[in-house]
Amino acid sequence: MTMAGDWSVRGITRRLFPLLVALTLLELLGGLTLDGFEATLTRYPSLLVLVPVTIGTAGNLGSVLSARLSTAFHLGLLAFEPTDERLGGNAIATLLLAVTVFPLVGAGAWAITWATGTATLPARTVVAVALLSGVVLSVLAVVVTVVTAYGAYRLEADPDDVVIPVVTNVCDVLGVLVLFGAVRVVVG
Repeated sequence: MTMAGDWSVRGITRRLFPLLVALTLLELLGGLTLDGFEATLTRYPSLLVLVPVTIGTAGNLGSVLSARLSTAFHLGLLAFEPTDERLGGNAIATLLLAVTVFPLVGAGAWAITWATGTATLPARTVVAVALLSGVVLSVLAVVVTVVTAYGAYRLEADPDDVVIPVVTNVCDVLGVLVLFGAVRVVVG
């Protein structure tokens, strides 16, 4: 499959500008959503520390998966089929990485607030919130990454130009929603 051929800065900018505008609007939605949880963040400082790290880590997991899928796509090694071992293996690796990283993120967030004397939630609660939100976010990051990579493939766009911006921005917004969903489940 050939991709759009104008590789100049102007050509890439022309193709990506509408996408970047839409992603900017999506980020505004995420910020407004985060603002709606100000009272919860003020009440539980550990969660305030957890917000940027959780969002960033989810975006990073999606970006790593995106880069791996994009490379496999360019090498002609990726088939967008449920039986594709490369696709499945990378998705499973992303989920396993989330299961190992997010508890550490939660423990770190709790340790920071404990060190500053502002920890109001027990460590196990903060770790549980981080783990639950991390697992859900990693599943969503995998879905968003695969769907976006497949969409880029179908539209003959370069996944290197499209997938990482989409994944990181969507994971920012999903990160806020999922984190506070996990807070409601775990903390109440």
